[in-house]
Amino acid sequence: MPDARILPPREAALDVLRRVWGYPEFRGMQGDIVEHVAGGGDALVLMPTGGGKSLCYQIPSLVRHGVGIVVSPLIALMRDQVDALRQLGVRAAYLNSTLDWREAQEVERACERGELDLLYVAPERLVTPRFLDLLERSRIALFALDEAHCVSQWGHDFRPEYLQLSILHERFPLVPRVALTATADAQTRTDIVSRLALGEARQFVASFDRPNITYRVAAKEAERRQLLDFLRRRPEDAGIVYCMSRGKVDAVADWLKEQGVDALPYHAGLDASVRQANQDRFIKAEGMVMVATVAFGMGIDKPNVRFVVHLDPPRSLEAYYQETGRAGRDGLPAEALMLYGIGDLVQLRTMVENSDSPPAYKRTERQKLDALLGFCETARCRRQTILTYFGEEAAKPCGNCDTCLTPVQAYDGTVTAQKALSAVYRTGQRFGVGHLVDVLRGQATDKVVEKHHDKLKTFGCGKDLTKQEWQAVFRQLVAYGYLCADPEGHGGLMLTDTATPVLKGQETVRLRKDPAGTGGRGSRSERSAPRRTAPEPLSPADDTLWHALKALRLELAREQGVPPYVIFHDATLMEMIHAKPQDLTALGLLPGVGGRKLERYGDYFLDVILRHT
Repeated sequence: MPDARILPPREAALDVLRRVWGYPEFRGMQGDIVEHVAGGGDALVLMPTGGGKSLCYQIPSLVRHGVGIVVSPLIALMRDQVDALRQLGVRAAYLNSTLDWREAQEVERACERGELDLLYVAPERLVTPRFLDLLERSRIALFALDEAHCVSQWGHDFRPEYLQLSILHERFPLVPRVALTATADAQTRTDIVSRLALGEARQFVASFDRPNITYRVAAKEAERRQLLDFLRRRPEDAGIVYCMSRGKVDAVADWLKEQGVDALPYHAGLDASVRQANQDRFIKAEGMVMVATVAFGMGIDKPNVRFVVHLDPPRSLEAYYQETGRAGRDGLPAEALMLYGIGDLVQLRTMVENSDSPPAYKRTERQKLDALLGFCETARCRRQTILTYFGEEAAKPCGNCDTCLTPVQAYDGTVTAQKALSAVYRTGQRFGVGHLVDVLRGQATDKVVEKHHDKLKTFGCGKDLTKQEWQAVFRQLVAYGYLCADPEGHGGLMLTDTATPVLKGQETVRLRKDPAGTGGRGSRSERSAPRRTAPEPLSPADDTLWHALKALRLELAREQGVPPYVIFHDATLMEMIHAKPQDLTALGLLPGVGGRKLERYGDYFLDVILRHT
C-alpha cells in the first residue's frame, strides 16, 4: 500500500482510515488518540466495546515506521483480528501456541525483516527472553496493551502475567505504549496507570454510553420459559446466554437444542478441542446461541451479536457492562436481558461474605455488588445508572431501557417492609422466602402449622399482596441490605443491623412496583414487537435483499474459512441496502468498503444489489 508516513500524523492517519478501512472520518475521540500515538505519545484509552478501540493502535502502527506489537490475552482474539486485517491488505500475524515451530520461526523472521505491520502476541510469550531479543533486533512502531484492565487486581479479569508488562517501558523507553480497555472504574484505572508505569501517559476516556443497546432486567419466574420466549422472537439473531455454573450451562444448552434452538455450550470444564470447535462455530455462524460461563467472551470480535442474556446476575456492574458490551459491536440495535431472583442475591452476598479475601478486597467486592443490585432494583433509567457508576452523567433518561419504555412506580413501602422484616424475626430468622410468604399471606401449609407459625401476629397480615409481589419485596430487602442469608448456608433469611431503624419506624423504605403483567418477559412494547429478520425494520423488498447479501457473504466466508463479518459487517450491508449503489464507484464510497475489499468483493455484491433493485 502507498506510504502514508510522509504526511503529518493526523493527515496520514485519515488517509489510511479512508483508503484501507473505507471510513470517511474518525468517530469521537479516535482521531485525537490516533494522532497522539502516531506522534509518539503514550496513552491510556477507555472506550466502550464497539467504539473502535482497535483502530487506535492499528492505524498508528501503519503510520509509524516498524511493526506494532499488540499484547492480547486470548488466541481467539488474535486470530479474528489478524483475519480481518489480512482482508484489508494489512500485513498482520500472530505468535501463539497454535503455530508449529516452523510457522512461528517464519513469523519471527518476517518481524525481524520489517515485513509485518502488526504482530499479536500473548503476555506470557512477550516477556520471554527469546521474544524480547526478537524485539531488540526489530524496529518497533508501538506497543498496544489490549484488555489493560487485566493488570488490576480490582478488575474482574485480573491476570497476573499482565503485571510483567512494565518491562516494556524499561527495555524500550522511546517506543510509545497505548493501553486500552472497554471498562474500568476509577480504582481499576489508577491501578492500570501504576502497574504499567503510565504516569506520563495522556488519558482518553470516551463516553461509556452504548445507545444502541436496550437494557432490560426482569424477575425470574420460570427462567427457561422466559429465555425461550425471548429467543423465539429473535430466530435469526446470534447471541450469548451467560450462566453462573458449568452444570447449568450444559443443562440449558441441551434443553435449548431439544427446543429446536441452535445452541452450544462453552465453559472451562469442556475439553479444549471442544471449546475451540464450539467457539469457531459461533464466530463463523450467522444465528447461533452460545450458552456459556464468563470464561467465554473477552476478545470475541464478532460484531453482529444481537443480544446478551444473563440467566444469573454477574458479581459487579463492571462485569455486567463488559459482558453486555459484546452485543451490538457494529452499532446496530442490540439487547441485554438479565433475569434474577432472590436466590441469586442471597448466593452472591454469601459468596462475598464467606470468601477468604483480605478485608479491603472484600469491602470493595461488597461495594461492587451493592452497585449491581442497585442497578437491578432501580426505578431510574438503567442507562443513567450505568453511566453514573462510571463517573459520567446523562442529562436525561435514554428512552431505550425497560424502565423508560415501561416506567416503574416507586412507593413508600415502609409498612410493607416492616411486615416482611417482622415475619423474618418472629419465625426465628431461619426460613426461606417461600415459607415467609406463606406466613404473611395466611397460608396454613403443613409446615406453617407444624411450626405453629399460624399463631404468630404476622400470620395473614399480608393478604393484600400476591405471592409474586411479596417475592419482589423480599428481593428488594435483600438487595438493599436489610436482610441477609444465614451464615450456615441453609437458605434462611436473617435481619441485618440496618433493619432495626425500619422496624422501629425511624427510617422509610422506598420500593419499586413492577409493571403488572410483565411476568419477567420484558416490557409491553418488547412483547408486541414483530419478529425481526434484520437489525432494523425493512420493507419486504429490502428484507429480501438483506438475506441475499447475507447469503453471499456467508458463501464467500466459507470458501476462505473466515467469519462472515470479516468480509463485511452487518452495518456495511445495511449501508448497501439503503444506498443501493449502481456501480463500483458508488459502492466504494460506502462506509466499511475499503480499497482492497472493493477490489476483491465489489463485483459480487454489486451483482446481488442490481438483481434485487
